[in-house]
Amino acid sequence: MRQIQHFDCKTKIYARIVSKILAVTAACLFMSVAYTAPDFDQLLKTLTARWGPSAVPRFSSWRELISGLAASSEPDRLKRVNEFFNRQIRFGTDPEIWKEVDYWATPLETLGMGAGDCEDFVIAKYFTLQLVGVAPDKLRLTYVKAKIGGGDSTVSQAHMVLAYYTQPDAEPLVLDNLLSDIRPASRRPDLAPVFSFNSDGIWVPGGAQPKSSVDKLSRWKDLVVRMHAEGFDL
Repeated sequence: MRQIQHFDCKTKIYARIVSKILAVTAACLFMSVAYTAPDFDQLLKTLTARWGPSAVPRFSSWRELISGLAASSEPDRLKRVNEFFNRQIRFGTDPEIWKEVDYWATPLETLGMGAGDCEDFVIAKYFTLQLVGVAPDKLRLTYVKAKIGGGDSTVSQAHMVLAYYTQPDAEPLVLDNLLSDIRPASRRPDLAPVFSFNSDGIWVPGGAQPKSSVDKLSRWKDLVVRMHAEGFDL
């Protein structure tokens, strides 16, 4: 009996050691595939200078979110990043927030203002997911026509969502500021895709490869320049 108990004790100790090794390995793998972390201290200085101390708690929560997802599964990263911005950021229009007809805010600007329109939600989620280790080629910023009042409605308006692809030809999952849960595209009959894009190019519905360069989107180029100036290493 003592030999059996001694063996069980050894087994438990071994299991704890293996568990710790796996956790460290997962963290190392995360760091190897994640985009280079931005200079958070510089970002904080920029944020505080523009929006004051009231914006710091949102920024701190965002930074904690990124560091806390190192050993998480990819579905959990999608879920938590989607929930974070849907809860932390208030929806508003560009004329209301930025006094402009159409403005693409950087993630830092969205955190600073605490508000954004659908493009701002998507941009913030897109870059944050890359920072927590999601490969950029799995993500596409997608313009859609959203039916107002459900899938049977004949009234629609322009909207943007973030699409996540496990494989290039897979059915995407849709991250949307209008819904708390992440659904496959087949469960979003209210959305009709117009085109999608990421850093690699622009896609049309049904296209397996990018149809043109993302450089054609002037607002995207301007966004990347402003993010570099803030301290993001893209």
